[in-house]
Amino acid sequence: MVAAVIVDIVGSRRLSDRADAQRVLDAAIAEVERSLPLALEQLRPTVGDEQQGVYATLDDALAGILLLQLALPDGLECRFGLGLGAVGTVPSASGDLPDGPGWWAAREAIETVHAKQQRAAPSARTWVVASPDEDAGVHSAAHHANAYLLARDHIVGAMNERTRRLTLGRCLGATQRDLAQAEGISQPAVSQALATAGASAVVEGFAILRVGAAS
Repeated sequence: MVAAVIVDIVGSRRLSDRADAQRVLDAAIAEVERSLPLALEQLRPTVGDEQQGVYATLDDALAGILLLQLALPDGLECRFGLGLGAVGTVPSASGDLPDGPGWWAAREAIETVHAKQQRAAPSARTWVVASPDEDAGVHSAAHHANAYLLARDHIVGAMNERTRRLTLGRCLGATQRDLAQAEGISQPAVSQALATAGASAVVEGFAILRVGAAS
């Protein structure tokens, strides 16, 4: 079992420059992979505004998605559907096509988070679905992840671009002093920005994901 991930751009049809948005997204994905390579198959454009990638574990996928959310600038947001299950390919004249229960679950997940964003949870951006073929433990892990993600997405969604950069830096191990120098602001200003945004909970959650991935 792996975590298949489908990503799409929120409100892509309303963007004034769709091509520029794609370039920015591609650059953010590349930056995250340089900083902390986590994907078995790095997120790549497929069709329209979608990207697809594969992670070895749910923890790796959750960590990688968080880093990408934090790396994106204001005005560009993504939705993430994670499918837990087997993945494979189907041969075709244009090349191998991704297929399998993991991808079907990822498609269901991104449709689910889109629906939740429209109604019950406007800040929701990420959802996990386990394939029906997986055991009860995998389905339980998906449910627990979704409870965590609703809160995480709410916190990250309320951050401004600078605070996301600061939070990204803290996730990757930068000190507040380092971040202050990079931003051209004081260390107390960094501390205040992170505290006001609730970033410590996001950073601690990221650290727990990485410990889980290493165990």
